[in-house]
Amino acid sequence: MRALVVPAVSAVMSLTLFGCSEPNQYVEPPPAKVTVAQPLEREVVDYLEFSGTTVSSAKVQVRARVGGVLEQMHFRPGSIVQAGDLLFTIDPREYEADLKSAEADLASARASFKRAEIELTRAQKLFERQAGSDVEVVKWRGEMQQAQAAIMTAEARIAGAKLNLGYTRVQAPISGRVGRDQVNIGNLVGEGEATILTDITAQDPMFVYFNLNERDLLRVMALERAKPSGGRSDDPKSYDLSVFMALANSEDFPFQGKVDFAESGVDPETGTLQLRGVFPNPGEDPELLPGLFTRVRLPVAKRSNMPLVSERALGSDQSGRFLMLVNDAGIVEKRNVTEGQRIDGLRVIEDGLVGDEWVVVRGVQRARPGAKVEAERCEMTEFTASALSAAARKGPASAGSADL
Repeated sequence: MRALVVPAVSAVMSLTLFGCSEPNQYVEPPPAKVTVAQPLEREVVDYLEFSGTTVSSAKVQVRARVGGVLEQMHFRPGSIVQAGDLLFTIDPREYEADLKSAEADLASARASFKRAEIELTRAQKLFERQAGSDVEVVKWRGEMQQAQAAIMTAEARIAGAKLNLGYTRVQAPISGRVGRDQVNIGNLVGEGEATILTDITAQDPMFVYFNLNERDLLRVMALERAKPSGGRSDDPKSYDLSVFMALANSEDFPFQGKVDFAESGVDPETGTLQLRGVFPNPGEDPELLPGLFTRVRLPVAKRSNMPLVSERALGSDQSGRFLMLVNDAGIVEKRNVTEGQRIDGLRVIEDGLVGDEWVVVRGVQRARPGAKVEAERCEMTEFTASALSAAARKGPASAGSADL
């Protein structure tokens, strides 16, 4: 009996195994989802970039122009003052006395002149009547001339006394930021030398000096001569060039000014020409201070219809920078490109794009050359720095966080 059961069980198991088994088949995963956008075409300005340093447009040492004891200080060190503001007062009593003495001398000289004038008139009448000699006429004419000279001397003394008295009120010669007081109240100043009391540094406008190398200089001069206005000389000082500036912590170039000065020639030792940009810097608390490191950008040319793509779309490998493109069949292609300057979060593509391609801007890590993807289309303007900042202010959900 046992011999019959075993073959039967084996037969059932064999039937079950062979009847239920199916061959394994490869199921292709669904295409990866990516977001694509066509390059944004814009007019692009080419720039030359330099390093520069801010320099005050004027700096003045305020000195005591007359001797005396320093009585009062009328400013707060480090504050902004305007031209003509009172800064210090020097004891004026000595100079007030000098003025009164000069005024008294003037009064005396005028009285002498008046008396000599009267006596001269009387002497002339007597001489005409032959009742007096010409000696008296000559005498009083001389007295009158001496009195007239004394009047002029006294008037000059008054002018000098008034000038010295005015110097006891030390005023700001220019507008700007005033430094610390270098002499304390109660000290004698101006005796034997013009004592430095403080200094004033002009804040508006602010200068920035930078150097242009010879090759870039020749390029700028050629572009200026090619402008429709024409008629410009080869002297760089005759150019009216706009210039843009950024500070060490600036991503953009928020300050705009003009090039107002260029050296007369290229320095043969450095091979550069020094230029100066002038930038408005108004307000009680201006943004620019002397001595700051800056980045300076000088526009030199414009190009139309240049393609721009989001920086997040750019990849890098041993072959250089590249973009992932999606063709009409939904297949990913790798395209090597040459990148240019950055504009509002987008990167100018100098070479490698025609302008009508669909560039992968989200899901770049999922895009493989030759693979099929499911592409969702959007606008490249959504990836500008200004658009992303605006979206971020509205909240994380609307910011479209990078899904690379």
